[in-house]
Amino acid sequence: MSNKIYIGNLPWALNDDELKEAFTEHGNVVSANIVTDKHTGRSRGFGFVEMENEDEAKGAVEVMNGTDLKGRKIVVASARASK
Repeated sequence: MSNKIYIGNLPWALNDDELKEAFTEHGNVVSANIVTDKHTGRSRGFGFVEMENEDEAKGAVEVMNGTDLKGRKIVVASARASK
C-alpha cells in the first residue's frame, strides 16, 4: 500500500482545503487535491489525499470508506499507481 489515497463520490462543491480538513484527524496530510475538468474547471467528483506515511493512509482508508462527507457517501481506497 502507498501513502496516497483515492477518494470518490465527492460532493461537487467541495474544495481542496475541505478535503484536506476531512482527513487531518487521521494523520498528517501532505497534500489534497480534487481532480477538475480541464475545460470547465468543475470537479470530476474524485480526488487524492497523500498522507505522511502508509500507516496513516491505511487507517484513513479503513475509517473513512463509506462515511458521509457533506451529504455524499464517499468511496476511499488506496490509490493505484498511474500507468
